[in-house]
Amino acid sequence: MTQVNFEAFLNTHGQLVSAIDGLSEEQTVWKPKPESWSVLEVLSHLVDHSIVISFRIRDILAGTEARLPAFNQDTWVSGQYANSGNVADVLQAFHALLLYNSLLLSRLDAADLKKTGVNAKGETVAITDIVEGFTRHVQRHSEQINRIKQAAGVA
Repeated sequence: MTQVNFEAFLNTHGQLVSAIDGLSEEQTVWKPKPESWSVLEVLSHLVDHSIVISFRIRDILAGTEARLPAFNQDTWVSGQYANSGNVADVLQAFHALLLYNSLLLSRLDAADLKKTGVNAKGETVAITDIVEGFTRHVQRHSEQINRIKQAAGVA
């Protein structure tokens, strides 16, 4: 693949807004089990993931040869006390990063989009792979939000 599906990428914010539509603040912090994530924690994780892919894309474009960073999603979520945050703030941050990254991606030509780096698993990944993977990642977490809502008896 040499092009980015901008529509799907930009639609990730709308997917999240739809997924949480109608939830009260109390419902966004509810957890099915203590070790599970709440809806707010899922959203916070997606902002973290946006930050990480932002770095990965820029590192590839800079020609850095170091392995692209991984992150421990559970400790990032717990370490920042994500469940004490605010859904509106988290969604605003997600949207801002999404727009900022889309501005960068729209400036890249096909050769730039094909540029690669090596991820933490040792796999070679192109910028297009990172963007498409992020879009799928948000879709999976939208499904997770629906499962949390069902467990809470909200869906």
